[in-house]
Amino acid sequence: MVTGQRHVPTLSVIRQALRHVQGDIRWDEPLAPYTSLQVGGPADVLVFPADVEDVIHAVQGARFYHLPLMVLGGTNVVIRDKGVRGIVMHLKQLSKVYEEKTNRVYAQAGVRLPRLMQFSLGWKLSGMEWAAGIPGTVGGGVAMNAGTRLGEMQDVLEAVDFVTIHGRRKRIEASTLSFLYRKTMLPKGIVVGAWMQLRSSAKDTIHAATSQYLQYRKATQPLTLPNAGSVFQNPPGDSAGRLVEAAGLKGVRIGDAEVSVKHANFIVNRGAATAEHILLLVRKVRERVARKFGVRLILEWKVVGER
Repeated sequence: MVTGQRHVPTLSVIRQALRHVQGDIRWDEPLAPYTSLQVGGPADVLVFPADVEDVIHAVQGARFYHLPLMVLGGTNVVIRDKGVRGIVMHLKQLSKVYEEKTNRVYAQAGVRLPRLMQFSLGWKLSGMEWAAGIPGTVGGGVAMNAGTRLGEMQDVLEAVDFVTIHGRRKRIEASTLSFLYRKTMLPKGIVVGAWMQLRSSAKDTIHAATSQYLQYRKATQPLTLPNAGSVFQNPPGDSAGRLVEAAGLKGVRIGDAEVSVKHANFIVNRGAATAEHILLLVRKVRERVARKFGVRLILEWKVVGER
C-alpha cells in the first residue's frame, strides 16, 4: 500500500495524476464486488493497470499530486461502508506466469495462487502445494507471507519485483527480508511480481498432497460463504478458533455477519452484511474472549476506508 497526504482529492486532480495510465479506469466504483467478504463502499477511482509501466505512472502521479493510493488485496481486507478516497489499484491485469529458468517461476502480482499452484503442477514443480484453495494473489501472498499448515510464501520466495513509493522498479532479494506470521517486512511500495524457487517432483506426489489438503479445507472451513479467511491470529500456544468457540460465540450474528458454525475463527457474510455489521461482530468477539480468558485477540485482517 502507498499513501499520500490525507485530504479530499478532487476528480480533476486525480484525472491529471492518471493521465499516462493506459489501463481501465472506473470512477466512483463500488469495491464490494472485488473483496471476498463482498462488503465496502466506493473508491473515488478504481484503476486496473495494464502493465507494470501503468503501476509506475500511477505511483508517480499520486506522489506528485499528494494523492492517497492503495492497492486492493481483496481476500483479507474489510472495506468500510463509506469507501476509500483517492486512487485504488487492482492488479488483476498483471497476470503473467512462466518458468524463467529450470525450477524458477516468475509470476506477476495479479496471478491467483491456485493458478500458480496449477501451473507448478503442470511443470512437475513442488513447493506451492500450500497455496491449494487459497483465493489470494501472488502480490497479496508475498505481502502477507501467505501460508497454510503445508508451508508459506517465504519457503519458496527468491525475490520480489517491486515498485517503490518514488515510482522506481527494483528487485528485492528474499534473503534481505524479514518474514513474520502472515506478514513480510517490505519497504513502502507495491509488489508487482515475484520469483519462486521450486523443485522437481512427480506430478502424482504433488497432486496427492494438494487434493488431501483441499478436502481438509472443505471439511473444516466455510468456503461456500463470503469470508476473508482467518479473522484473528493464533495466540502463542493456543488457537483463536478454540477460544472463540469456547466463549460460546459460534453462530452469533449481527445483521447478516455471522461467526461461522463450521470454524469459529471465520466470520461469514450470509447475504446482506455490511462492513459495520462485520466490524461490530469482530469487536464483540474480542471483548467476549478478553473477558472470559484474558486474551486479546489480534486481528489478521486489514481494515481500510472512511468511517
